[in-house]
Amino acid sequence: MPLTLFSTVLLGRMETHYIGKSELEWLSKANGVAVQIKEANYLKNDNNYNLLTSLVKNRSHEKDLNCRIVVVDKHGFVVADSSSTILNKTIMNSQVFSALNKKDKAEKSLDQPIMTAAVSVVDKEDKNRVLGVVILSASIQDIYTSLDKMKSQVYLLSLVTSLFTGLISFVTSSFITKPLKTLMKFVQKITTGQLDQKVDVVGKDEIAELGNAFNHMAEQLQRVEQSRQEFVSNVSHELKTPLSSIKVLTESLIFQDNVPVEMYQEFFQDINSEVDRLNNIISDLLTLVRLDQREIPMNIANVDLNEMTQNILKRLIPLAKKKEIKLIYESHKDITAEIDEVKFTLALSNLIENAIKYTPNGGEVKVIIQSDVQDAFITIQDTGIGIAKKEQSKIFERFYRTDKTRNRETGGTGLGLSITYKTIVMHNGSIQVESEEGEGSTFIIQVPLRHTWEGVVK
Repeated sequence: MPLTLFSTVLLGRMETHYIGKSELEWLSKANGVAVQIKEANYLKNDNNYNLLTSLVKNRSHEKDLNCRIVVVDKHGFVVADSSSTILNKTIMNSQVFSALNKKDKAEKSLDQPIMTAAVSVVDKEDKNRVLGVVILSASIQDIYTSLDKMKSQVYLLSLVTSLFTGLISFVTSSFITKPLKTLMKFVQKITTGQLDQKVDVVGKDEIAELGNAFNHMAEQLQRVEQSRQEFVSNVSHELKTPLSSIKVLTESLIFQDNVPVEMYQEFFQDINSEVDRLNNIISDLLTLVRLDQREIPMNIANVDLNEMTQNILKRLIPLAKKKEIKLIYESHKDITAEIDEVKFTLALSNLIENAIKYTPNGGEVKVIIQSDVQDAFITIQDTGIGIAKKEQSKIFERFYRTDKTRNRETGGTGLGLSITYKTIVMHNGSIQVESEEGEGSTFIIQVPLRHTWEGVVK
């Protein structure tokens, strides 16, 4: 069907082209005869009838014309006919009428391969005066003979083109679908849990880019899975350790006789500490679950950042005093921002508390608050142990721990920075870290002074 339609349209366009060309050609020839009649004044003098008839017959047999020539006067009366069949008759059709109005016209017969051209004959002395019309009628069968010869060639060309296009499409399709099928096999393997899959990437086209994206995705999934396993192992250990301590302490009290009151008090204090430790772990886990929700409720209000930060530092003074760490607060102006105070307080507390925990005794932790016309900047600097360069890009990843023993020693769960990062992103802000091992760390929080909802300023 497409092949037949293409061939039909092509042949139709070719016919239209050749017919149009033939119309122009015969109009030009008819104009040549009309000019000759005009110059000889054949239509102004009745005595020239025999000369006009002779001219018409002679011109009709010329090699470049070979057509029938009819001449009518301004009333449509036939005054000359090369075939002498319609003399003394009147012709007044649309073509003659148009030509008498100086609108030369050529058209093909509807039912026969004949081209008819009608042009006006104007007065040589008065060009606005039309004396008659010259009508040329010629066979254009040669056009249709040529088209018939081309028809089979067009169908053959269309067939060859279709076969070639089909072959190219098949080859191209195979070239594209083969790597896609290979990629699909790897995707199916990944869905079954085989995350160590990697596609061999060849070239630099879109398929290669897709392969690179797949490999990157597989690596990310592998890292997430590894982190998840480490996280489950770490949390299991964190939960098991206080539970084991509670069990040992409890059994000691149960199976010992005549236990002194002082021992009861000491053991219950230890049990209370372990319960607090469990509660901290569970609280962090629940916080992460809430932050993972798609629609997180935000209680945005205009908050004094200076007052909020000072309140956090006051709560952490006892922790700093235990290690003789100097807490320094620095701000040169009052700064307010539209934030969720509860969530942001937790995020900032995590950073400052971490700075204190990982700073050796006698060190220093400084908190600096600044702002410009759009954003507030909170900088937390410490003189602690620092973070290795290779670890800095990963410390905010969920489940990631730079040192599997350090968090236990400091009492943390390893989830604080993940909570902080998520909270700051929720506020359309950002957090950066600069650190050198053994030289301390600097965390810089940037948060807009005005909160935005989906790009619209509140």
